[in-house]
Formats: sequence, C-alpha cells, structure tokens
Amino acid sequence: MFDSGIGGLSILKALRAELPHEDFVYVADSGHAPYGERDDAHVINRSSAITAHLLAQYNIQALVMACNTATAKAIATLRQAHPLLPIIGVEPALKPALAMSKTRRIGVMATRGTLGSAKFGTLVASLAGQPALVCEPCDGLADAIERQDDSKIIALCAYYTRAMGQFGINIGEIDTLVLGCTHYPFASDALRQWVGPGVQLIDPGEAVARQTRRQLPEQSCDDNLGTCQLLSTGATSVLHDAAQRWLGLDQPVNLLLL
Repeated sequence: MFDSGIGGLSILKALRAELPHEDFVYVADSGHAPYGERDDAHVINRSSAITAHLLAQYNIQALVMACNTATAKAIATLRQAHPLLPIIGVEPALKPALAMSKTRRIGVMATRGTLGSAKFGTLVASLAGQPALVCEPCDGLADAIERQDDSKIIALCAYYTRAMGQFGINIGEIDTLVLGCTHYPFASDALRQWVGPGVQLIDPGEAVARQTRRQLPEQSCDDNLGTCQLLSTGATSVLHDAAQRWLGLDQPVNLLLL
C-alpha cells in the first residue's frame, strides 16, 4: 500500500484490524509529496513506479492505494497496466454520508486534486436525490498533518470549517462531514472543536479494509500476527514518529530511493 505521505496510516490501521494475520508493506512517498497539489502526470508516474517496485521486490498479492488523489488520478492507469492485481482505491465516502445525513447537507473536505478530478465528478453524479454538497479544497492541511504541526492543523481546521458554513443537526446545517483525504482522520480532534459533537465525521478506512478482504485472492491461515514494513522516500523519522504516535508501531523505517 502507498500514500503520498503518512496519511495512509489511517487506512493501514483499519486494514490491520480487519486482516491481523496478513503482512503489509507501507510506502510513504514523502519525497514527492504532496500529491493533492500536483498535476496528473506526476501522480500517475509516482503511482506507477511505486507499484512496479512493490511487485518486483515484495511479490504483493494486492495493492491498496491509500490516497484519494492517487486513486482519482492513477487507479485506471494502474488497473490497465496490472490487470491480474487486485487494486483497491480510496474515494470520498459520499454514499455512506448520504445514508447517514438527516439534513441532506453534506460537507466534503479534500485536496484540490481530488475535488477537481473526473472520478470525483462521476461519483457526485451517481448520487441519487442529489444532496447539497459543500466541497472545500483544504490547501496545506495534509502538509500540516504530515509535519505534525498541531497549531497549524487547528488553525486550518478552523479556517476551512468556517468557510463551509454552519454545522449542526438542524435543517440547512451540515450534519455530516466527509474526510476526503486519508490524512484528515488524524485531525479529527481539531475538526471536532469547530463542527460540534452532533456532526458525523466519515472516515473511509473501515470500508476500504472490508473491500480489501473481499478482493484478496488468498488469506493467511497463520495464527500469528502479520508483519508490517515501513518505507519512505522522504525523511524516515516523519513516518516513524507518525506510526508510533497513531498506530503504536515502534520499528525502523527504511529509506526507499525510487
């Protein structure tokens, strides 16, 4: 699995809970981030290079693209190039949000790359009943989470939620907020300060984990817990500290020169 940085750890956490006996390899492409503010060619090239490396070096049986932007821009290319490899992507969880929303006013926080993609447009068009969507491109938020800059995370969460309008459970208010970037679940506490206790935050991690289980060609019969290898194309200390902080994983991170 891979992400542009540490955000995909939110997906890894859900995957390890759903598939505790499987082995995982996680690549943080921090040396080439952020994906959400890069053009399509950059994201496709990086996604293709990482996938080729994982296949060649680790003989992976499935690939999770733990990044909304990479999914939106590159999953079609990867599936065409590797038709026998199960590839599971991540997209903003609009359909679950619609099922949960009572006011039918749904907020979506995501990167510009995700919100501006054709894949996101198709997803929106597929929604029955066309709820009111309030979409907010959150420039800088994933980067602040990547750097674990708590003061900036709080400031950006305040700024973007204010820009979206009124949150709450009354008619006309946003009662459901879709976290459309895998980094954003790690800002849930800061977001909760500004949206209030009654608003539902939708994190796609559990749905991705269930879909991965369904698509795995074989599942481990070993009773031992699976292993987890961490690789980064950027500063290894960033991934190490984030994995320790959020997943309780205290292990070396290998530098990936790719």
